[in-house]
Amino acid sequence: MKQASQILIVDDNPQNLQMLGTTLRVNGYTPLFAKNGLQVFQMLKIKRPDLILLDIMMPDMNGFEVCEKLKLDTHTKDIPVIFLSAQFETDKIIEGFKLGAVDYVTKPFNTAELLSRVNTHLKLRTTEEQLKQALFNKDKFFSIIAHDLGNLFNGLIGLSEILVEHEPTQEETDKFLPMILQTSKKGHDLLFNLLEWSRVQTGQLKPVSQKIDLISLINLNLQFLHHQAVQKQINLISYVNTSVIFADERMLNTVIRNLISNAIKFTPQEGTVEISSIEHDTTIELVISDTGVGIEPENIKKLFKIEESYTTPGTANERGTGLGLNLCQEFVEINGGTIRVESEKGKGSQFYVRMPKTPTDITKQDEEEK
Repeated sequence: MKQASQILIVDDNPQNLQMLGTTLRVNGYTPLFAKNGLQVFQMLKIKRPDLILLDIMMPDMNGFEVCEKLKLDTHTKDIPVIFLSAQFETDKIIEGFKLGAVDYVTKPFNTAELLSRVNTHLKLRTTEEQLKQALFNKDKFFSIIAHDLGNLFNGLIGLSEILVEHEPTQEETDKFLPMILQTSKKGHDLLFNLLEWSRVQTGQLKPVSQKIDLISLINLNLQFLHHQAVQKQINLISYVNTSVIFADERMLNTVIRNLISNAIKFTPQEGTVEISSIEHDTTIELVISDTGVGIEPENIKKLFKIEESYTTPGTANERGTGLGLNLCQEFVEINGGTIRVESEKGKGSQFYVRMPKTPTDITKQDEEEK
């Protein structure tokens, strides 16, 4: 379920705090309270409200001074501030707007007006945050295209020039052709992930839940990644014994392929990658385990966040963007599932993907979230 918006009420009058707190609480918001400017900044050290209702006339530090200090701090400057103003103070509101406030409400309060203004500015803030994230994602998207596809094409061109402009020996040809093939496959996978991820971000890709033969889907991916595993002498083993799962087949295939490929990437020579399944009451859990290098605890939380730009070379110096795991999370969650990882440095990793057994489970989860 969606978490209630937190609204910080700042007023030196206890009756106003009580009345505003009750009004906000019964209308689905979570009120926080401060009686003066000092308490505001003490509160902000432990909580970050979604909006602040700020009284103007307060002792020691008035509302204008509090607002100015809020807007000078990079951590609080984006929190919307609505002034609580007595009728005779309205001529000073222009000063408040210049300091960065977004609106004001006059005392005595009109409940409908107060709630309308609060709701409007919370929606505006949400829209602004979404726009900022979209712009960041766009920049990240183009950065990946420019950097990673550029590197791939440079490799392809360099290897091709050796074969075309020189007279390579059979030994050199046998060496370079597999490298060209492998680089082309990496380029294909990267471009596919980029396009799929962009379609998710723009809402163009919607899941179509269907009955999937999971064992067959796993085996197809093991065959597809067989050559990649053979190059590192890695054993690919499937213990999946559950044949039916419900999800969008194309999306689930992308998730499985990315997770197995990622496991191979971070597993050293002669290691093992295993795929198994655990059946729960309403879900099926896929487990992709490897005997690879593992992940530091502080880096696990970065794996699924594109803004963290967390990527490391594989055990054979394989390069990636980190976009694959972000895409996995997107695809799993829009199919009503969850994904998590357990890992320990030097002792491998286990990715857990839990998906619904039936389409009704997806519907139930969507309703709960609403």
